[in-house]
Amino acid sequence: MRLRDTTGRVLHLSYCTNVHPAEDLGGIIGQLDEFAVPIRERLDAPVLGLGLWLAAPVAAGLAADPAGRLRLRRELDARGLEVVTLNGFPYRSFQRPVVKHAVYHPDWTTRERLTYTLDLARVLADLLPADAARGSISTLPLAWREPWDAATADRAARRLDELAKGLADVEAATGRVIRVALEPEPGCVVETAAQAAALLSGVDTDRLGVCLDLAHLACSWESPADALRTLGDSGLPIVKVQLSAALETAEPGALRGYAEPRFLHQTRNPDGGSADDLDEAFATGLTGPWRVHYHVPLHMRPEPPLVPTTPVLRETLALLVGDGTCDHYDVETYTWGVLPPEHRPRTSADLAAGIAAELAFARDELHHLGVTP
Repeated sequence: MRLRDTTGRVLHLSYCTNVHPAEDLGGIIGQLDEFAVPIRERLDAPVLGLGLWLAAPVAAGLAADPAGRLRLRRELDARGLEVVTLNGFPYRSFQRPVVKHAVYHPDWTTRERLTYTLDLARVLADLLPADAARGSISTLPLAWREPWDAATADRAARRLDELAKGLADVEAATGRVIRVALEPEPGCVVETAAQAAALLSGVDTDRLGVCLDLAHLACSWESPADALRTLGDSGLPIVKVQLSAALETAEPGALRGYAEPRFLHQTRNPDGGSADDLDEAFATGLTGPWRVHYHVPLHMRPEPPLVPTTPVLRETLALLVGDGTCDHYDVETYTWGVLPPEHRPRTSADLAAGIAAELAFARDELHHLGVTP
């Protein structure tokens, strides 16, 4: 969806398709009909934005196939869909039965990650609407924190330099600006705004910046105002915002129904205590209150004593909207299939209805801040 802030600037609101498992072009086009079109119709939106996820094999195929890119663009246009942002964090197999730490591989020490991201940039340049100012790609925050030393840091720095040069080449060839946003996440080399400012200093800020995931921000117990100030002082642009909510509780036992085998659910308390997953947090007796990296639907109201971290989302949006900081907002809830049974969609229609409700929630929050259709 396209919105307009109080300065007259266009904001793009989309939903991230990494919630769907398709990893070939035919499957991706099929999911447009199964999910995206019904979502657009439920919202009565003339155009629906997608934060498209393309697994590495399909990204490589499309990057080498101009006709394939044209086909995908036509399929999107025919359905009233548009793409200004891609999620380039998961490399492939993001909805398989067990993901956990595999989502961080290959990381930014490798040429595979560089190749994948530049493939995505080439694809996005041809998918961007003609009147879109720029495109964005979110990616992992360098790597998982272990192993990490001076040698791996140097390799990652070289890959980011090559990435910036590759993005400049894409712009020279297509006339389209594509920026890549590293996404701080608990447990990774770049977990907080302060770490982003320190570890990404020296990158090409015309091409590279930060993707601010609001569930991750909440789980790090960072003040939104402090985080935005730190990023602003460092000169790192906020290229993209992922609208997401985590879970918080003062009674950790209430989270036992959320422990599940597919995704990693990093857990933090405000005193700096941490665990890399819910099972570990229970086993080590981590003291509460907890915030847990578990993306829950934005409109969901979990049973007390669980609460969503939507106050962090609202506080951050109030600081961001209208100041020219960011124009790409992507709803990213990829955990629908592992929610406790009472919250889990049973059919494709249920999932489409849930995503539409999330987008309506996000749209309404932006409207409260003076953003209009």
